[in-house]
Amino acid sequence: MLKFLSKVRIEFNALDPRAASCMEFLAQCHARNAKESNPTCQVQVNRRTDDCPPKITVTFVNGVEETFDANSTPTQDIRNSILDTSQYFEAEQMFREAGEKWPVDIPEEELRQPCSGPKVSDPFA
Repeated sequence: MLKFLSKVRIEFNALDPRAASCMEFLAQCHARNAKESNPTCQVQVNRRTDDCPPKITVTFVNGVEETFDANSTPTQDIRNSILDTSQYFEAEQMFREAGEKWPVDIPEEELRQPCSGPKVSDPFA
């Protein structure tokens, strides 16, 4: 989950019952697999004492920040959103490593071609 993140900032009041998503997300960030995927990702925790709603802000490796309202957004939705964006970065990285141009330009005429479906080979042929 942390692979394409440079920073995670989690803000919450520990006594606030709305902080459940923050606590769960923090635990996921400290999981061994998450840490091993990107040991340079900074995880910052801001424990608040006021009534400010809990929030999670992630910064992707390209500098784009995304802030989640941790009061109304379940942890799994936050994680899925990060993983969806990370898939885009992973595809970009694979293309660049292969020496290909990114983003991929698909000619308009190819987009209009009918799809023939999957090719199935006959095992008895």
